[in-house]
Formats: sequence, C-alpha cells, structure tokens
Amino acid sequence: MTAPGATILGCSGTVLTAGERAFFRDADPLGFILFARNIENRAQARRLVDELRASVARADAPVLIDQEGGRVARLRGAPWRAAPPGRVLGELYARDPGRGLEAARLNSRLLAADVASIGCDVDCLPVLDLARPETHAVIGDRAYAAEPEAVAAIGRAAAEGLMDLGVMPVIKHIPGHGRATVDSHDALPRVAASWDELGRTDFSPFRMLADLPWAMTGHLLFEAIDPDRAITVSASGIERAIRGDIGFAGLLLSDDLSMQALGGALGDRAGAALAAGCDVALHCNGRLDEMQAVVARSGRLSRAAEGRVAAGRATLARHRAGVSPPGAARDRRRLAELLPEWG
Repeated sequence: MTAPGATILGCSGTVLTAGERAFFRDADPLGFILFARNIENRAQARRLVDELRASVARADAPVLIDQEGGRVARLRGAPWRAAPPGRVLGELYARDPGRGLEAARLNSRLLAADVASIGCDVDCLPVLDLARPETHAVIGDRAYAAEPEAVAAIGRAAAEGLMDLGVMPVIKHIPGHGRATVDSHDALPRVAASWDELGRTDFSPFRMLADLPWAMTGHLLFEAIDPDRAITVSASGIERAIRGDIGFAGLLLSDDLSMQALGGALGDRAGAALAAGCDVALHCNGRLDEMQAVVARSGRLSRAAEGRVAAGRATLARHRAGVSPPGAARDRRRLAELLPEWG
C-alpha cells in the first residue's frame, strides 16, 4: 500500500465541505488536527472526526488536538472539564512531589477521557519547555517549572496518564521554547545561549523523555546550533540537537507551519521542514489554498517515518496492556482531593 502523505492538516469548520472532502481524499494526509472552530458539541465533533477518517479511508488515521488545560483547551464548557495549566501541577509538585506526580497523571487521564470522547487519539501534551524569567507569555503558565528534573518528572506522569487511556502524547516544543522572548506565532525567536548551557537546561527534559513516541518542534533559532535557520528547518540542528544530543528517535512533527516564525511561502516551509528531518509537516488553520501548497511540497511519509508511526502504536499498546482500566469518577474524586479547585 502507498504510504500516507507526510502531513497533518486542519479543516475550516464543524463539517467538511465538499471541497475539503475531495482534497483530503486525494492528498491522503497521515492525519488531522482539531481546533475550537471545529467543535460545537460532543456529538458534532465525533461526527467530524469520523468524516475526517472516512475522507482518507483509514479508521486509524491519527486525529490530534491541543487539550493541555488552562489557556490551551479546544474542548471548553459542559460536558468537558476545565483543567489546570501546567504551572498549577508544578506548584503542587514543588510542595509535595508525590502528590504532584499523582495529580499530573490523574489530570491527564481525565484530559484523555475528554479527548477520546470525540474520537481524537493524540493530545499535544506534555509541554516540556522550562519556565524562565524571560519566557514569553505564549508559553507562560503552560510550563510546569523552571528545573529540568521537575519538568521531566511531571511530563512523564502527564504522558503516562494520556497513554493509560490509549491517547498518544506529544512532547513539545523540542528542543525547548522557554528562552523565547517573542511569540513564534508572530516572529522568529532567537536564542543566544551556548550549546553547553542548552544541554544542561532546555534540552534536558526532552532527553529524559526521549523514549516517548511523538514530539513537536519549536520554531526557534538557536545561534549555537544553526545561526541561519530555525530548528524546524535546520538539517544540522535536527540531527545534532534532536536526534543526536537529546536522542529522540520517534516521530517528529513540525510545529504549525502557518505560524509566522518561519517566513516564506507555505509550500517552501513544508518542503524545508521535511528536508531538514521532520517526519510530518503540520498545518493547522484549515485554509484550503495553504493546505494545497503544503501538500504539493510534502510528498509521502518516508519509510523511516512509517516505522516510527508503527513503533509508536506498539509502545502505546504495550503501555495499556500493563495498566488497570482507570475510572473517570474515581480519578476525578482523587484529583479533587489533591487540587480542590480543579477536581
């Protein structure tokens, strides 16, 4: 069988248009991503997810969502639960590490239950960026903590909570977004820290979670890695920092190519990200003309990327086989004991 396209794409609204359906059939992206604009209620969102998978005739096509909690939550309002931002989990961990890790895992189980209720099977969580004094608000309270060991421990618990319910986690924004002082949605952040400093700090949580199956890049330029190109489009940067120093061997997604950090035409951004070593080009805003440009330059998943998709599915299956089925009501009661305002 032909490999699916090396893309993950959004759609414009709450139902597929005829044009989108035909485009997705021909483009055959690896999967899709949902945003708040795509969601009215649970039944509608589930129908849309089914439509998306039907458009590529693959019932296992991944469907992603950003359901972190706090400001970044695409599922809002009843029947979905308001979840805490990462900083809240980090603050509990600082007071009591055991309770902090338990809360992180329980919180992710509940996030996974909401995500799975509409058919999504990938949640773009955990955020492993370090909280620093200069960290831009685009990350802000999404970051768990300032210390790499704490971030890695909480991130591991959060990822395992998702996997307990069969939802794939995505570690982000590799190799670290905490030093960005501008919003990469609007402009390209430049980081002047040395290679040694980055290795001791920003890279460290990702290195400790490098065994997880999926990761998403950050659109940042690290002067010590590649002084000319953002990491997403830097072959030397991906090879040296992400695959090399960090040791991540799983499926590597670009961050959203419609963000303005990269500049240039959308097709060029996609081609450059894949040529640099990203496995999948992610495009989120649902604009058909932009998706056409991205797909035109993206081609099919490489054989290595196909292997990484399969390995991720196997990792998730092994994890679930060793976990007792969680109960949402029990998890919520216990989380309420640990974080009374967020149970």
